[in-house]
Amino acid sequence: MTRDDLFKVNAGIVKGLVEAVGKHAPGAILNIISNPVNSTVPIAAECLKAMGVYDKRKVMGVTTLDVVRAKTFYAEMKGLDVANVDVPVIGGHAGATILPLFSQATPKVPLSQEELEGLTKRTQDGGTEVVQAKAGKGSATLSMAYAAALFADSVLRGLNGTPTMEYSYVDSNVTEAPYFASKVKLSTEGVEKVFGLENMTDYEKEGLKTMMPELMKSINAGIDFAKESSKA
Repeated sequence: MTRDDLFKVNAGIVKGLVEAVGKHAPGAILNIISNPVNSTVPIAAECLKAMGVYDKRKVMGVTTLDVVRAKTFYAEMKGLDVANVDVPVIGGHAGATILPLFSQATPKVPLSQEELEGLTKRTQDGGTEVVQAKAGKGSATLSMAYAAALFADSVLRGLNGTPTMEYSYVDSNVTEAPYFASKVKLSTEGVEKVFGLENMTDYEKEGLKTMMPELMKSINAGIDFAKESSKA
């Protein structure tokens, strides 16, 4: 199933669920993990805007699985303990829109250009790798659940007064894309702060530039769907 197929199935489901939240629990935090996240987050935001209850601090796309994969692949390649590894991942949550920043990984271990390109590609294609391993009989359900639990725990810690840092796909002005995944600070009201992009290498800057047309297309598809379906 392609992400276009997922869009056709999930767009209406997400819209219906978000409208119910907007009606019955307008102050709730929404952690959106239904693919394609690049489109379903804009759908959720537009629905809530139309209802007059949108709070950008409370709508978050869960991209934690991309961070988990980047950390795991990096640790495996360099013989590190994944529990002590961190790799920022920005952009979106599909293919080339996923951009791991291995230049900012900790602990910092030198990577050849071939290793860098291989790790980047594997992180971007992690979902496809799982589908192929399962011979088309399933997708990344367990790892997705693990990533969802990690992110939900961070959100709850923030709500309980312990600010946490995560990467999430949110309403953003970091780039020209109105929704973008970057580092965020989670606190008692959801997203307290969205951090900008710093110290990127030329390779990463090129990846950022390359992703933009695809990311914007997915965002606009979500916005258009929400607006058109609201007229029906």
